[in-house]
Amino acid sequence: MAIKGNLREASLPDVLQLLAMGQKTGCLAVTDRSNFGYIYFDKGRITYASIVNRRDRLGDLLVKNGLVRATELGAAIEDQAQHPGLRLGEILIRRGAITREQLEQYIRIQIEEAVYFLFTWSQGSFYFEAEQRPDEGAMLVSINPENLLLEGARRIDEWSIIEKKISSLDLVFEVDRSKPVEGMDLSDEQLKILPLIDGKRTVQDVVEESGMVEFDVGKSLFGLIQAGFAHPVGRRAVEPAREIPQARIDEHRNLGIAFYKTGMYEEATREFRRVAELQPQSLDSRFHLALIGLRKGDDRFAMRYLKEVIELGGARAPALHDMSLALERMGRLPDARFAIDEAARMAPKRPQVLLSRAILLLKGEDVHSAAEAFAAYREALGEVRPPAAYFAFATLAEAAAGRLDAAAKLGEEGAQLHPHSAAVHLHLGAVRERRGDWEQAEAAYRRAAEEDGDLPQAEKSLGDALYRRSAYDEASAAYRRAIKLDPDLGDDVYFRLGNIHYKKMEREEAVRLWRRALELNPRNTVVRTNLELVENVLR
Repeated sequence: MAIKGNLREASLPDVLQLLAMGQKTGCLAVTDRSNFGYIYFDKGRITYASIVNRRDRLGDLLVKNGLVRATELGAAIEDQAQHPGLRLGEILIRRGAITREQLEQYIRIQIEEAVYFLFTWSQGSFYFEAEQRPDEGAMLVSINPENLLLEGARRIDEWSIIEKKISSLDLVFEVDRSKPVEGMDLSDEQLKILPLIDGKRTVQDVVEESGMVEFDVGKSLFGLIQAGFAHPVGRRAVEPAREIPQARIDEHRNLGIAFYKTGMYEEATREFRRVAELQPQSLDSRFHLALIGLRKGDDRFAMRYLKEVIELGGARAPALHDMSLALERMGRLPDARFAIDEAARMAPKRPQVLLSRAILLLKGEDVHSAAEAFAAYREALGEVRPPAAYFAFATLAEAAAGRLDAAAKLGEEGAQLHPHSAAVHLHLGAVRERRGDWEQAEAAYRRAAEEDGDLPQAEKSLGDALYRRSAYDEASAAYRRAIKLDPDLGDDVYFRLGNIHYKKMEREEAVRLWRRALELNPRNTVVRTNLELVENVLR
């Protein structure tokens, strides 16, 4: 279950304590206006943390502590530029600059510093998504959040004082050159930032160029301000209009991707729209906006940006594939079929396209072609395990084609590989029912209802199985759960539920339920006959 809230109502340390006590596993995303950070947990312990668009401090930490020379770091960074897939720490180990134990120690410090910085955010919101994991290849640690809370509380208290003089990292400060610093007892950090406080650089620039973390820069600068060595001169002046730096566009894109991954779609939309404004020919930003529309269920929004992607960059299989999904949900099945056929022509071996095409063929009742398409999809996957959706729909296709044994075999394989998929259990139950395996069908329906309590069709099918063997009280309970989830599920639910109440001599309730069945299907002659007979008796 996702956990979300406002940082004004619940502080980040309180949220960390809650996740630690609950031994939660997942990702806690935190946003403060246009900033974004995340902390990963494994059974209540912090394993990874990072802040989007924040400079990686690992190299700075290693140089500051004398483990790596600045020249060695520079060479490693150049090496990384040539091999973007490699992480800086791994390059330094490979070059013999540090050991893996040293890397793990400073990765831990970097993660702790990221968490401490997040503690200073007092506005914005947080969102915890269970079972989310860091990207593959990330070096993980295991930190008890309780160990960070005391130091975090101290920094929050200090930062609240620092903010009175440094209210924003966008502020510009200048050193009073008329006051000599020789002989003054300045810290190493203050001596490091002193040349950077020049009336032009913002506090954020000082952070970036010094390699220090925000807290240390703020604390050092605060001391200089209090001693009268530095004073504010405003914010950076607006520069004349010029070509937008790629780095600025990348910042918005990175934020957009981070927001999108954690389900913060409004924030992601804002960032990708900004990218599209700054870079009018950007296909990537429009494609992500379309994906956001699909995730939110706003198919018209998705279609708008997919059309722009195709207009700007030409037809591509991914865009046509997503267009077919939007069109299908809008009820435009022929158009969806045309789009997915084009996508399959362009990418005949892409598994996602083949699966969507097979599902569309099944929904269009071309069952034999659908079964062949599912087989082609399975072949394209190779040794990769198929998702639950494949087993759920391929089982139906085989059953609809009259191959019940093959359908049952597929359904049973799917239930074994995806034991928590309600759809797989539901469709396997339907196949078993058609084969006359009544007890096994009921067991599959019961399992489907247990796995997804919000699936009305599972409750209805379970109710039907119970009704068939005259377990009327249990059937009534299942039907009631089904119509609570979907009041318009079907006239047969109300018809059988009415029959149950009629058998219990509760005739007025039976009449009410049969009338509802007739509202849903006025052509149900059996219900109409029952109503006429009972209403005549009641008169």
